[in-house]
Amino acid sequence: MAAEHRMMSGRGCMAAFLAMLCTFSSGKCDEQVPLMLWTSEGSGLLSQAVPAAGHIVGVTQLNSYLETALGSSPRNVLLFLQDKMSIEDFTMYGGAFGNKQDSAFPNLEGALLSSPSSLVLPTVAWPASNAVIGQLQDQLDTSPLYLDPEMLSQLRLNASTPALLVFRLPYSTGADLMSVKEVLSGNDEVIGQVMSIMKSQSVPYTAVYTAVRPSRVSSISMDMEAGVRGGRSLLQYGDRKRERERQREKERAEKKANDRASERTGVYPPVEFKEGGAGCIMLWAENLTVSVLRGGRWERHDLTSLTFGEGVTPRLQGSLCNQSHSSLVLNYENILGHRSFKLVFTMSQRHYKVSARRWFTLDAVEIEYDGQKATFNGSRSVYAPAEYSYRCQSVTNFRYPVLVPRTSKDPANQWRVSFTDFQIQGFNVAGGEFSYASDCAGFFSPGIWMGLLTSLLMLVVLTYGLHMIMQLHTMDRFDDPKGPAISVPQTD
Repeated sequence: MAAEHRMMSGRGCMAAFLAMLCTFSSGKCDEQVPLMLWTSEGSGLLSQAVPAAGHIVGVTQLNSYLETALGSSPRNVLLFLQDKMSIEDFTMYGGAFGNKQDSAFPNLEGALLSSPSSLVLPTVAWPASNAVIGQLQDQLDTSPLYLDPEMLSQLRLNASTPALLVFRLPYSTGADLMSVKEVLSGNDEVIGQVMSIMKSQSVPYTAVYTAVRPSRVSSISMDMEAGVRGGRSLLQYGDRKRERERQREKERAEKKANDRASERTGVYPPVEFKEGGAGCIMLWAENLTVSVLRGGRWERHDLTSLTFGEGVTPRLQGSLCNQSHSSLVLNYENILGHRSFKLVFTMSQRHYKVSARRWFTLDAVEIEYDGQKATFNGSRSVYAPAEYSYRCQSVTNFRYPVLVPRTSKDPANQWRVSFTDFQIQGFNVAGGEFSYASDCAGFFSPGIWMGLLTSLLMLVVLTYGLHMIMQLHTMDRFDDPKGPAISVPQTD
């Protein structure tokens, strides 16, 4: 009877959801996105009051909904965050008019039907949905972990420990309607895979499906806005002209500021770690960038302004140096959604008998984020004499890679690092300045080798031609037309 009651309540919730979709699809939806919330156990969401038709859920009300839901529901939260979504996506591709076999959301509908309690908010103000990660992070007191279904299958969750797992879902912005449906169907497959994995692990969860911003703008509002602009175009001509002039002045001021900033580039001092009052590690880079793969896209963050610059003091807690090993730790906060973020450069030096001198190597570049670690090996390419510094125009792991992931299963395969005009010295630092730089560019570049080989080939061809010309011999006898003809015997 309890299972039948849950099934009946799930069908009622789904029917009410589709009815509200049909009701709201005719209204103004250019600033709202839908939000769906369901759980694997518990009935806390059934006590939540669904907002009245036409009501837009704001940031405060959404926070209240989430707080009430998480108070009595599992605290392992699965957040399916789509780039764009509007109610029209469900009315067009969700089989809302009876064609269920053509629906792009079978797994989502199945999850709502099988859930003992669910909540559907058809119109949530997109600033509120955009802030849902921060709200969940504050209520769960944990940092978000961005995953895909493959990574989730390798993760072991604990029902007693809260977790916020974020799955980024794309959205097609092309004009082809079938491409939009295919993308939404693919997102629904991701939801189905995640639900299957959570069911196989028997871990209770609370799932949220929403988007960052709306995917469509109401044509009615666009027409009204166009009519207002047309009716007032003559009256506002002077205002628009002044606005364009102010915009050009602003662009010129920004250009001058950028020019001044570019002139100052390179004058800022490097990062220096001191042990006992004496400098032992120095680092400089014109550009310091990290990127992470989420939802099939690379999300990029520039660390340069947080590391170098006038008035910038990077936090170096955890750094160390001695005669054989040194480690420079750059500590950051709130980078790419991670509350704790560290960039670690680990170096060592030792004596090599073949060269009869000491060399230092950059053994690893590590990214530590929220208890996880991604490790890149750099010892094969980043090295220099111990009394020198190392410099390279570009140090990356993706284009002409100098840094490589330690193993094929290392989390470093989901990260990209890029250091431009990179220079580092881990030993024998004196006077607060870099020692002589050992550059990564060898004396014989590919262009030089191509020129040398081409010149050698041309020299060989010329030598062969001269040799063939020198082997030519003139005849020692000539035919005299006034004398007897030369006879050549045909037989011996």
